[in-house]
Amino acid sequence: MCGIVAYIGKREAYPILIKGLSRLEYRGYDSAGVAMINQKGDMNVYKRKGKVSELVAFAKDKDVSGNIGIGHTRWATHGEPNDVNSHPHYSQTKNMVMIHNGIIENYAAIKEGLTKRGHTFDSQTDTEVLVHLIEDILTHEEGIKMGHAVQAALKQVIGAYAIVVMDKNDPDTIVAAKKGSPMVIGIGSDDFFIASDASPIVEYTKNVVYLEDEQVAIIRRDQDLKIRNLKDKEITPYVQELTIELESIEKGGYDHFMLKEIYEQPRSVLDSMRGRLNASKGDIKMGGITEHEKKFEKAKRIIFVACGTSWHAGLVAEYLFEEFARVPVEVEYASEFRYRNPVIYADDIVIAISQSGETADTLAAIEMAKSKGATVLGICNVVGSSIARATYGGSYTHAGPEIGVASTKAFTAQVTVLTLMALHTAKVRGTITESRYRQLLYEMEAVPSKIEDVLKLNDKVREIAYTFKDSRNALYLGRGVSFPVALEGALKLKEISYIHAEGYPAAEMKHGPIALIDEEMPVFVIATKGANYEKVVSNIQEVKARKGKITAVVTSGDKEVKSMADYTIEIPETDEFLVPLISVIPLQLLSYHIAVMRGCNVDQPRNLAKSVTVE
Repeated sequence: MCGIVAYIGKREAYPILIKGLSRLEYRGYDSAGVAMINQKGDMNVYKRKGKVSELVAFAKDKDVSGNIGIGHTRWATHGEPNDVNSHPHYSQTKNMVMIHNGIIENYAAIKEGLTKRGHTFDSQTDTEVLVHLIEDILTHEEGIKMGHAVQAALKQVIGAYAIVVMDKNDPDTIVAAKKGSPMVIGIGSDDFFIASDASPIVEYTKNVVYLEDEQVAIIRRDQDLKIRNLKDKEITPYVQELTIELESIEKGGYDHFMLKEIYEQPRSVLDSMRGRLNASKGDIKMGGITEHEKKFEKAKRIIFVACGTSWHAGLVAEYLFEEFARVPVEVEYASEFRYRNPVIYADDIVIAISQSGETADTLAAIEMAKSKGATVLGICNVVGSSIARATYGGSYTHAGPEIGVASTKAFTAQVTVLTLMALHTAKVRGTITESRYRQLLYEMEAVPSKIEDVLKLNDKVREIAYTFKDSRNALYLGRGVSFPVALEGALKLKEISYIHAEGYPAAEMKHGPIALIDEEMPVFVIATKGANYEKVVSNIQEVKARKGKITAVVTSGDKEVKSMADYTIEIPETDEFLVPLISVIPLQLLSYHIAVMRGCNVDQPRNLAKSVTVE
């Protein structure tokens, strides 16, 4: 992986490829490359380790002409990040090039067979092996065309892929295919755009086709799009209209996408409730959930599967569903779930959570749960994504495009939708009183304005960040529903500032982590009013007794914690089960400012990718 863009039509391809790769930078990458076929029939390939800007500098004054081309940003899986391992990759004769997201698991066996047939390889990648295989089939099977050669090669492949292939002997054709990794084709008036998501396409056309797994698209100049599956059955393209706007993937005057997305949360939370929550009528309507209402009413267990930030959202949901709906909940790392032969019953509800809707581990967990007969639902942000198509129903979060690699508004949008689901389930199961239910609905409606109030504390948070910008470690503590917020705060700090940070249940501190606390250790505590407040106060006293530096997120007007903490951030009073939607905001800002002060690349932290499409 990580980013794919391609073009065929009447325009110059290179500017479209470079702009597209720039729009895909948010996905995280370590090298970039392009290939174009010019009017003479020559194929020019330029690739470089590093950023797209370094590729542009390298290609300056070189021949970048041609109205067919492919481009790629790579996040290394096979082979270290360097110029040679960068995409695109040549075939044996160098007549064909390919870009690829995903992993070919049996590439070593294929490579061994090709080597015996005289093939030599320049890189360490699985991608180069696949393009050699495609050309080998094209060369040795009489009368076969590129599309069928791709189909034949992919029948031999084990693993995940999104590929785009181009051959200078057929300069009017691009072939694309996918399994497990996303691929979208934009249809213009007289041209086609191919990408791993819609962001490079939306500027040129709103009409798109999302490839399904094991489908191959044959895209020819001045002809209609053709799609076949690996069994050579022709598929009628299903054209959809993009709903995202160009402005939503621009920075809009902010220094970084991450800061913009933090500030978008009053709107993204509201959008995730819009049309679903009506407090005055005491009503929650969620189409993709309501149709499975009977399942929720009788469910004996709900299992959440997710990774990273989405897993933290699932942990918040565990508290909400068990508190309000009185149904047992398990929260599983999707990456572990599928490998330990979990016990899944047909009456279980399995809910997969993913920002991108393309997370490979989560998709694998979905397939396992479906094979056991469970009801499998999805919560994701990207319309038309693989998880949305693989599950039986669910909800979109409506957070809008999230470009920053470190999720911010995705988390609060997920928690918003999960909270609505928990309350709706509680109502269906009869486990919540009408007065408590309505109180929480009104509290939910007030959340966006409370987030706006917290965002006004940005300058204060920046001052606190300056104090801790040179720290090497940090500890985050929370109890109850605030424990997942502590995990999320720690994750944000380590992701973008590269400071080692850990989140813990506050009561667990004395069972190990307390040994780390001294005058150099910053400790961030969610200490808002609630059932566990006095216990958290005791934990803060334990830290202070060992000279730890306390920064506490407290309820507005708090005096007890304020008298003990070195720094406090006051947030509006909120029902304790809705606090995560508010308390996470200052922790996001804190991480952002610390990272900026340390000179880190906030939107594209090292080694990370936005959409993790490999297992």
